[in-house]
Amino acid sequence: MRLAITGLNHTTAPVEVRERLAVSADALPSLLYDLRHVPGVTESMVLSTCNRVEIAVAADEQCDTESALAGFLAKSRNLEEAWIRPHLYHFRDRDAIRHMFRVAASLDSMIVGEPQILGQLKDAYDAARTSGSINGFLDSVVTRAFSVAKRVRTETEIGQSAVSVSYAAVELARQIFGSLKGTKVLLIGAGKMSELAARHLERAGAGEIAVTNRSPERARAMAELFRGRILDYTNFTGQLHEMDVVIASSGAPHFILTRDQMKKVMAARRNRPMFLIDIAVPRNIEPSASELDGVFLYDIDDLQRVVQNNVTSRQTEAGEAEKIVADEVERMIARLKARELTPTIVGLQQYLEGIRSAEMERMRGRFGNLTPQQEEALDALTKAMMNKIAHAPIAELRRQAGSGQHHHFLDALRRIFHLNEG
Repeated sequence: MRLAITGLNHTTAPVEVRERLAVSADALPSLLYDLRHVPGVTESMVLSTCNRVEIAVAADEQCDTESALAGFLAKSRNLEEAWIRPHLYHFRDRDAIRHMFRVAASLDSMIVGEPQILGQLKDAYDAARTSGSINGFLDSVVTRAFSVAKRVRTETEIGQSAVSVSYAAVELARQIFGSLKGTKVLLIGAGKMSELAARHLERAGAGEIAVTNRSPERARAMAELFRGRILDYTNFTGQLHEMDVVIASSGAPHFILTRDQMKKVMAARRNRPMFLIDIAVPRNIEPSASELDGVFLYDIDDLQRVVQNNVTSRQTEAGEAEKIVADEVERMIARLKARELTPTIVGLQQYLEGIRSAEMERMRGRFGNLTPQQEEALDALTKAMMNKIAHAPIAELRRQAGSGQHHHFLDALRRIFHLNEG
């Protein structure tokens, strides 16, 4: 049996190619059904995300998986195979196992350590299980990939640090407030990055999210996203002391919060800490406001530096994660080899035991009356003979498996001893 993976990702194909090959959740059952009819394919799974499309299969040894899967992928998406071929990668056997483990552990992701890919892989697995297209060899590799991902998360800190500006803002807020539960947030402006930061804050437990914007329509639209309230843009500073976190992303060409204004705000707050995130260019908040007690002000460059430090940290953790993956690949290969060899070894032992038992029964009348001790001795003698006969081919089979060249020897052994298991 052979494991193979064919696909493309963000490193091999631009978005205009990836979107042409993407498979929707609705189309997945039909695609998995069609994969069953690819000659030589016995199991299959399809993983489709915004950054990758991959087909993983278990197939017969004789199957040319690279050509079969590339052709299938092109035909299923109504594309010319020559057009997608330059963007495809193909992994088999050990390399395919390693690739799947790295994908599950988020070592092959655009952002190393991001957690979404594991959930997407589990969804792909569930879809394959539901369709009946995965149930044996491939199943064992995929489920092991989940365990590898868990081990990487447990034994390294690859997913612990923020690697996006919006999430870095949340991590800094945690450091200031400890818990974000119940904190009040104000969005000044309605930019995409401030929306993302607000979503992270909301998930982290923030309470009310208020919005102010020069455009009442945009303020209303943003407020609806968070079921928040709208503050009048012309006098929002009058309520600023109620806020714990302020995210400023207004397009104003001048400071909309000055040091003097923030001094009054902090007096009204009795110097309770306040976190200001200025992600506007040009900046919305006068930098000297950070000199006030209790004011924690970060601009876009500050956040980028946090992100870069965290990316460097994740790369260090990724090195440790790669060692875990390498270890798990070797364990998986050993399991699969044992799984492949076991039926033949058991079959050989049963075949020889059958011969021994038959001959013992045939000769029993010639032995006369044997004492229990003689019976036991004869039984032990004949079993030892059969074990010695079996030892050499079994030892050679295991040696061949260690070199990865055992398939021909395995087939020969089955033919010689009339072992019919596949």
